[in-house]
Amino acid sequence: MSETSSVSKGCFVFKSSSKKRKRHGGVDGYLVDDDGDDNGRDRFRICQKLMDTVQMHIEEIQDQLNKKVLDNLVEFIKKHEHCYSSDVWRQRASEIPTAALMLGVNVPDHAMTFRSLCNLLQDSVTRFVVSVHAKDCAAVKLLIQRVLDQLMGKGVSLDEELEDDAAVPQRTQCAMSTLCQWYKTVPKKCALVSPERREHSKNKDLPRRMPIVVIFKDFEAFNSQVLQDFILICSRYSQELPFIFIFGIATSPSAIQHRLSHSVSSLLCIEVFHSLSCTQHLASVFDQLILTSQFPFKLSSRAIQVLLGIFLYHDFSVQNFVKGLQLSMLEHFNSQPLSVLCCQKREALLCAKTLSQQNVERIRHLPSFMRYVETQEPQVQVQLLTSDEHVKEVCQKLLKKLHKYHKNYYPILQCLHALTSSLPKCPLGKHLRELHVSCIEKNVWETEEYASAMQLLRILAKDELVAALRNCADILKSASTKRMQNVLKQVEDFVDKLEELECNFTQDPPGDDVILSGMDYQRRTDLFQLQKNLLEKESRRTKKMSPFEILQNQVLQFIDDLVREYLTPAELQPLSEVCYYSSSGVLRQRLNAAPRMSIQAALSHPFYYLQKEALKTNAGTVSSTAPDICIIYKLHLECGRLINLYDWLEAFVTVISAAEDKDQSSDEYGEYDSLKHARFIQAVSEMEFLGFVKSTKQKTDHVARLTWGGC
Repeated sequence: MSETSSVSKGCFVFKSSSKKRKRHGGVDGYLVDDDGDDNGRDRFRICQKLMDTVQMHIEEIQDQLNKKVLDNLVEFIKKHEHCYSSDVWRQRASEIPTAALMLGVNVPDHAMTFRSLCNLLQDSVTRFVVSVHAKDCAAVKLLIQRVLDQLMGKGVSLDEELEDDAAVPQRTQCAMSTLCQWYKTVPKKCALVSPERREHSKNKDLPRRMPIVVIFKDFEAFNSQVLQDFILICSRYSQELPFIFIFGIATSPSAIQHRLSHSVSSLLCIEVFHSLSCTQHLASVFDQLILTSQFPFKLSSRAIQVLLGIFLYHDFSVQNFVKGLQLSMLEHFNSQPLSVLCCQKREALLCAKTLSQQNVERIRHLPSFMRYVETQEPQVQVQLLTSDEHVKEVCQKLLKKLHKYHKNYYPILQCLHALTSSLPKCPLGKHLRELHVSCIEKNVWETEEYASAMQLLRILAKDELVAALRNCADILKSASTKRMQNVLKQVEDFVDKLEELECNFTQDPPGDDVILSGMDYQRRTDLFQLQKNLLEKESRRTKKMSPFEILQNQVLQFIDDLVREYLTPAELQPLSEVCYYSSSGVLRQRLNAAPRMSIQAALSHPFYYLQKEALKTNAGTVSSTAPDICIIYKLHLECGRLINLYDWLEAFVTVISAAEDKDQSSDEYGEYDSLKHARFIQAVSEMEFLGFVKSTKQKTDHVARLTWGGC
């Protein structure tokens, strides 16, 4: 007892130094700056709110895009569910209904689609839904085991009285006969458990014929023999077990022919279902999430190009694109203290009123705010540089202007895209995101593509121009600003004036200057002279513009004025740094990982990873206390294309002998025993596994080097 009391008396508390960075508890503590800024909690709260908004919108978009194909799959299963209780199924009992779901090459997005499909089927069609992966089903026994585990587990969990050891199959009982016995008993008991099911199941045969849906999520990855054996087994039991298969295919329907033989595929009644492409999915994400004024966080043109490059050239995954967007949000709120203003308009104005002196000083150092100060009068400049209260008032006005800019920018952007997206060769881009990148990067009206688009708009027929203007009117109807409503009225007036015209142009009666003289008519066979006369008379003739051409020029001039007024680059707007994330280099470094460079840096400079003072060396030298693979790596940098294993071993033993403090003049220095030999072999094997060397047939005692250079 005395020892315990003495230990308790030896506990003391030491206060940390005030100069050290104050760390808040929780995740929001990481958003606190080194200089003592205390808006980390607010930034974390705003960032978390935006994260939840993004996730909610992504799920809604996913449900909207997959609704059609999922509804078709449900109808397909319901149709065959009714057939199972009729004579048609008994006549074609050997054929298993199969849905080939074409999902595309965006494999990371398939998980969300299958999750929605399973939930929809369990809620509206059948409780017996099984989803299997190829990695878990390397053999037929494992595949049957997965199916039985998921099915019989669901059946037992519906009623607590059924949860006994006898109802759960052991691995030795995993056979289709066990599933048949379970299917004959469980649906009858389950139909009496829920009163709702008792009311809806007026047909007593419905629970007995409830289909068993097996979803193969990655059909191409399954072993062909495993699939064929499983289908043959299921076909033998098709009269007792109403199976329905769903194949998740990423490539094309021909994958079924490549994976299954004709005798096996003839046992399937296949129907193909196509989902929307990943590019259409990405366009929906852009239109409803990024290109909208309701979402305060914005991406610069370079950041968008980095995310689009990863999407188009790597995985076509919308989910990974969204993760990149979320990473951009985290980086923005972590690196920019003024991101506390990156929120909805009302909340941003309240935050602007309570800005700290430090954040006011940060606003003064923003490039966009400095440009704004330079455009003001000298007296106003002095107030902006000296008075914090005046900066807060101006900041509120600029935030209102920034939000108004976004509300006017996106409708005009969509109108310009509606006018130019159907033009030949799509000079301003086929997708809205391409036009958006061009507009926020530079003055789009100064580009050659914009001039080409305006020239092509001048040759549109009246019907085409009216249809394009009607699309613009539909877009402007959803705009909320008064200015956009005035633009809508002007567009509708142009549509009414164009519809009043009887034809696209009025043709003037031919005059004397157009009718060829008798001499010209006699020389009509002389093509050169005829062309010369026509060009001379056409040059002397003054063409009179038709009413359609006059009205068309007015429409194009009106569109050009809107573009120049509202589609200015975002970086020219004051306080744009508050909402726009532009660190494309950081984003590329985080998402486009370079594993080989990281491995080379770790092997060349192990001190920065292991934090051992003994590993500090000068450039080009090898530390004898470094890990074996680091020594092997640095030694192989001194070799050419082929490396002699014996010389490599001798150099390795020489280096590690220096760590044992042996005398260099002794006979034992540089000699290797079985332990050193084993360490060398293990290190070389690790180098081969990492892809730095490989065995070669040119010389048996040599290895070939696969990389050049180093860190």
